[in-house]
Amino acid sequence: MRILITNDDGINAPGLVTLEAIASEIAGPDGEVWVVAPAFEQSGVAHCISYTHPTMISQMGQRRWAAEGSPADCVLAGLHDILPQKPDLVLSGVNRGNNAGENVMYSGTIGGAMEAALKGVKAIALSQFFSPDNAALDDPFESASAHGARVIRQLLNHADWGGGSDYALFYNVNFPPLPADQTGDIVATRQGKRPTSGFGIEAQTSPTGRRFLWVRGSDQSVETGEGTDVSANLKGAISVTPMRADLTDHNAIAGLAQALAK
Repeated sequence: MRILITNDDGINAPGLVTLEAIASEIAGPDGEVWVVAPAFEQSGVAHCISYTHPTMISQMGQRRWAAEGSPADCVLAGLHDILPQKPDLVLSGVNRGNNAGENVMYSGTIGGAMEAALKGVKAIALSQFFSPDNAALDDPFESASAHGARVIRQLLNHADWGGGSDYALFYNVNFPPLPADQTGDIVATRQGKRPTSGFGIEAQTSPTGRRFLWVRGSDQSVETGEGTDVSANLKGAISVTPMRADLTDHNAIAGLAQALAK
């Protein structure tokens, strides 16, 4: 199997080391693992592409490249310039922190997987929830490291990868903020929404009198309801959420048509 991996934390991120080990296990001794990751951290860029300026890429080693761009740029570079053949699978992550709930909409990790799905390649995003229960471990990615390959095999062997839409399915996996031996079952979930303010702004004035704005997050350990990704993670489970790059609210179309006809 030929696997392309990327992330949004950058090519030197520890979560990428975890993902390389997972991908190598999935690819097998006769497979290939290609790394095309951002040269610098790209957290929060979502599905951004560098449409108005070129992206410099540099080879860092065998099958290992760094791109001065977003995760979606990295996937485009891998598919259209670097890899000699189309990969069988794209893996994005393992992100430092959860990409559950509303975080999905901002995530470069999700953006990389989404771009692969748009290009017709099977794609999985993987993220590691952080809390005091795992942040101080020797390996805070322990849950993802221990269970990642098993989750991916389950999806490759048994999950739906197809039809019903012009937009292909891809999968968003979040590992709970726990050590590996305390991690629970793999559960299917929907995307939740934390009832908090989400991202906000904190203003500061520099010593030179210039005004700067910092984006700040909110409490991540807030329940989002039964059946959601965040709730599953907070209860110790591995959440798997099926996703598409289709933002249409299909349930609202009929009502909208009636409203517009009046």
